[in-house]
Amino acid sequence: MATADLSTTYLGLTLTNPFVAGSSPLGAHLDTCRQLEDGGCAAIVLHSLFEEQISQEQTGRIRQLDPLDAQFATVLSRFPKPDQYALQPQEYLDHLRRVKAAVGIPVIASLNGSTAETWLMFAPLLEQAGADAIELNMYDVVTDLDQSAMTVEHNLVQIIKDLKHELRIPVAVKLSPFFTAFGNVARAADRAGADGLVLFNRFLQPDIDLQHLAVWPHLELSTSAELLLRLRWLAILHGRIRCSLAATGGVATPDDGIKAVLAGADVVQMVSAILRHGPSYFEVMRDRLSRWMESLEFMRLADVRGRLSQARTEDPGAFERAQYLDTLAEWSSWLGYQASLNAHRDESDMAR
Repeated sequence: MATADLSTTYLGLTLTNPFVAGSSPLGAHLDTCRQLEDGGCAAIVLHSLFEEQISQEQTGRIRQLDPLDAQFATVLSRFPKPDQYALQPQEYLDHLRRVKAAVGIPVIASLNGSTAETWLMFAPLLEQAGADAIELNMYDVVTDLDQSAMTVEHNLVQIIKDLKHELRIPVAVKLSPFFTAFGNVARAADRAGADGLVLFNRFLQPDIDLQHLAVWPHLELSTSAELLLRLRWLAILHGRIRCSLAATGGVATPDDGIKAVLAGADVVQMVSAILRHGPSYFEVMRDRLSRWMESLEFMRLADVRGRLSQARTEDPGAFERAQYLDTLAEWSSWLGYQASLNAHRDESDMAR
């Protein structure tokens, strides 16, 4: 039997398979980047360079606040000091050049921010340093109660337009699912020129330390339980927008990766599973996908991608509502069965 063709296209880049190393500390070390390639990943997204790093280096300010002004001391003291970041902006450019020279797969730089400050002017330097694409990680928890959803969405679209005006390389946008009408936001980003959407950003939610009455930063690796939200929106968007789609978060097993492709993902970004199992886990992901495809006589990844999406559904909204009601109906039936079973057991116990 012929071997299945796992190649895919993402952001206009041709990849040997759909499994990509997502943005994480794994991308901050040259040796690890080599190991990721040797393990079988098709592209590497470097760890993020943060807006706060760039603006502090360029203007001396963080989020437009002066660290030397006493009235901002408490707020700014919570931000990492410059030497606490893995790499400073110039070091990031040097690292990008070294990684590009060391590996033969596409290398995607990552910018992480939440505003439209001058940090976006750093993007052309990443292009000049050899980045094959840029992933824009728009991470923001909007705490200003006067800021409307329309303003947030408008700012996002404008940032995408500004970046596309400055760059020749592709731009992927990593988004949060927490928009009132995410589908409309996705289409607006697509129309603004985004070459890809990465679904979804993981919001890192702090816990509360009861002993010290303090907020406790808390990070856990993702699990398969987080995948379902990604599958839903991949399935809704596939075939309805122009740009590439990437799944990130919740891909813990090879079967999770297959599900993401079936829903419509062009690529599957992985971090937590690689941190757990090591770079060689990419080979496990590829082998399982290949064997599964061959068992069902799928010879090309294109024959699989989006097969379970809603692209052919006449009314996606009605489909989603029907799935919701069907799930609740099945749950109610199960609860009724359990109640009947328990009542029968109670009667049997009384008879004894």
